[in-house]
Amino acid sequence: MRRFDNKYTVAFYNLENFFDTWDDPHALDDDFTPKGFRNWNKHKFEKKVKKIARAISKIGLEDSSLPPVLVGIAEVENKTVIKSLLSAKRLRNIPYDFVHFDSPDERGIDTALIYHKGHFEVLHAEIVPLMVNNTNGDRDLTRDILYVHGRLHEEEVHVFVNHWPSRREGADETSYKRVKAAETIIGKLDQLEKKPKNLIIMGDFNDDPNSESIQTLMKTGLFINPMEQLLTQEAGSANYKGAWSLFDQILVSHSFLNVEPGTHSFVKAKVFAPRLLREWKGRYRGNPYRTFAGKKYLGGYSDHFPVYVVLKEHKV
Repeated sequence: MRRFDNKYTVAFYNLENFFDTWDDPHALDDDFTPKGFRNWNKHKFEKKVKKIARAISKIGLEDSSLPPVLVGIAEVENKTVIKSLLSAKRLRNIPYDFVHFDSPDERGIDTALIYHKGHFEVLHAEIVPLMVNNTNGDRDLTRDILYVHGRLHEEEVHVFVNHWPSRREGADETSYKRVKAAETIIGKLDQLEKKPKNLIIMGDFNDDPNSESIQTLMKTGLFINPMEQLLTQEAGSANYKGAWSLFDQILVSHSFLNVEPGTHSFVKAKVFAPRLLREWKGRYRGNPYRTFAGKKYLGGYSDHFPVYVVLKEHKV
């Protein structure tokens, strides 16, 4: 049997402020306009599209003969930027489509799921609102959770794409919001008519594997977290002030340990951090090659590395 036979990758990638250049009067996106704080113009946007497309096209090629069959993405402004991404030279010949809904996030950033039409069929998709308040009692207008029920080859799967509330006001002070996000997923699973077997929970959780929110999911007994061994002092998916984090994770249900015909089984999990996605020199050498560092335009990919899992299909 060849090395790549029946192996497929499922990825997640926070695209770091993937905005178009137009001013949306209903969102706080003024910084990402030609006259805004970051002087975000057509040239910078097109460069970003080209780089992100290149990155996605290469994810998992060490483990599969194809780029990812599923890619959850975060920090995308709208359908327009996703269409631009999928039309880029590196991706246009791959039969990708996507699921996206606008969320109430104040900045106008959302999550989405890109899928390979030759391997995945969408059966149903909806948003799961995250109803959480700030400490002053006002609703935190954060990202909804994207829920997609589909068929990966012949096996039904349930995918949740997440971008949980940030730590901007402090990790401990905002922890309750991310715990609420975990509880919201659990609540949605309880509402489904049929108890779903094959679950993939992916996203930028703004928490590490040992955080209370992720442990809230793990305590259900439904999941394995293959990412928890990937965070070390020298490696993760993002780096802030010299410290690595692994906010980007993909959890899968125990059913992905099956090896029965007609199922998929988990093979491995990785952070995708090749040289092209890293800073090459200087103080931040080895960190994700970002688009911006503060106001300074660097022209990189993202301030996060993608993560992915490899699944093996066991054909009937």
